[in-house]
Amino acid sequence: MKLLVLTQKVDRGDPVLGFFHRWIEEFSEHYEKITVICLERGEYNLPQNVKVLSLGKELRKRTDLGNSKRSVLGEQLKKIKYITNFYRYIWQERKNYDTVFVHMNQEYILLGGKLWLLLGKKVFMWRNHHAGNFLTDIASLFCSKIFCTSKYSYTAKYKKTVLMPVGVDTKKFSAQSGSASGGKAKNSILFLGRISPSKNVHIFVEALGLLKKKGINFTASIYGDALPKDSMHLEKLKSRARELNLERTLKFYPGVPNYQTPAIYNAHEIFVNLSSSGMYDKTIFEAMACGCLVLASNNNLRGQIDGRLIIETRDAEQVAEQLVGTLSLSEKEKGEIIKREIIFAEMHSLKNLSGKLYLAMRP
Repeated sequence: MKLLVLTQKVDRGDPVLGFFHRWIEEFSEHYEKITVICLERGEYNLPQNVKVLSLGKELRKRTDLGNSKRSVLGEQLKKIKYITNFYRYIWQERKNYDTVFVHMNQEYILLGGKLWLLLGKKVFMWRNHHAGNFLTDIASLFCSKIFCTSKYSYTAKYKKTVLMPVGVDTKKFSAQSGSASGGKAKNSILFLGRISPSKNVHIFVEALGLLKKKGINFTASIYGDALPKDSMHLEKLKSRARELNLERTLKFYPGVPNYQTPAIYNAHEIFVNLSSSGMYDKTIFEAMACGCLVLASNNNLRGQIDGRLIIETRDAEQVAEQLVGTLSLSEKEKGEIIKREIIFAEMHSLKNLSGKLYLAMRP
């Protein structure tokens, strides 16, 4: 099989999308040839049977550095260029792929679906998110199958949808020796991911403020960057942390490349994720694989992990209460929970995912 992959970004150093570099590496073991078309290309080092083509967003960024003023016409012309490059690539590479795998961005299918249909190419879409609309429904019509990890994803409703493992590289994400029995900083709490309102980081900050009022001894870290549209949200979070007298307790850090995050997970005892059940963030499983106690507001985890670690409602009081309960667990209880979580994370390994995707997309 020869595979065409379409994704937003190929950059192993990207804090949010860097994980996909490892996905491509793993996929390359199953396919004769892989052609990747991405909106933006950054740092990458992929096997010889992988070819990466960019629509050119990284070139736009370099241009924008020297010109802060962007005209509406200029923005439209750049989008036209992206679309032109897209059609040029999928046509010129048509003999180099027989299957199309679109990662998250339904726009690629809306643009290329008819052409792929005429060319006889099978199209598969990976889309895992609580949000969706009629455009998602239209894109689904061109797909042989749709993949997601959460039964609460918008795309889970289609008959052609197949639930898949999350896809975490459990060779890279693993508990360091002794980390489950004292190697991690005592009473340390971590929030790692993109900083946006949908991630509910503000609830996490408020919960830490309540722990501070209760006199609970802890340290906390927030790792992540905000998109330009969410920059004010990040500043408000930092301001609120100061109001809650958390300056010495809570530290904010910029986002780091995905391949550097195992060390961060391994330095913390507890990981908190407050995303909706429709997302099923990969960070949940990365943290589990690294031996963290994971507190999450995700209904997909019911029956899979200890019920005491599932946050029923996303409000500060509830999160604070469950953090107190988790911090007060005995070392024996913590160790037993971590062992079960590591086994569960292994079920969602990248190796497991790549094998299942290959079988699902075979002719």
